Amino acid sequence: MDKKHEVKTSVKDENLIEKRRDQMIRAAVTLFKEKGFHRATTREIAKEAGFSIGTLYEYIRTKEDVLYLVCDSIYNEVHSRLSQITLVNGTTEDLKTAIRHYYGVIDDMSDEFVVMYQESKSLPKGALEYVLTKEMEMVNIFNKIIIGCIQAGELELTEAQAHLYAHTLVVQGQMWAFRRWALRKEYTIEQFTELQIKLLLHGMK
Repeated sequence: MDKKHEVKTSVKDENLIEKRRDQMIRAAVTLFKEKGFHRATTREIAKEAGFSIGTLYEYIRTKEDVLYLVCDSIYNEVHSRLSQITLVNGTTEDLKTAIRHYYGVIDDMSDEFVVMYQESKSLPKGALEYVLTKEMEMVNIFNKIIIGCIQAGELELTEAQAHLYAHTLVVQGQMWAFRRWALRKEYTIEQFTELQIKLLLHGMK
């Protein structure tokens, strides 16, 4: 696995680091979505976050650091919500629960997902490699659950099919972030999720 990208800070208080970086992430998502990564400045991020540019540079070194923190926050939240169901019981109910949790994260963090996929190409190589590794970890969580269903006899798929379906459900969930401007006119997140589950399981069976 690629080594986690280190965002350097001169602050020692871990709680304060987490608090300030959460503020930066929210501010950056607002600005990156509105102006794009390259047009937004660190001074604007600091102002949107509610502190000075000097304070901002106590917690990060570059604007790319802020973008990395946005990306990493998504994977941390996905892992947190899925951690309770990554122990495979081999049932399609486990799979449905995992999908609901994951799509719920996408609904809660739609702006973050859009910013991540639009702007992650601006990350330095090491940080981008780490982000791509975390993306594959999300896929692998679902792949393991699907494999468990196969081993329990609930699904009849090859390993290649299982892996492709894992990619598919990850990407189909992200559609909510990219197309929510249209989808929300017709569906709630719950309706969208259940229809996607029905479509995915129908395809798998």
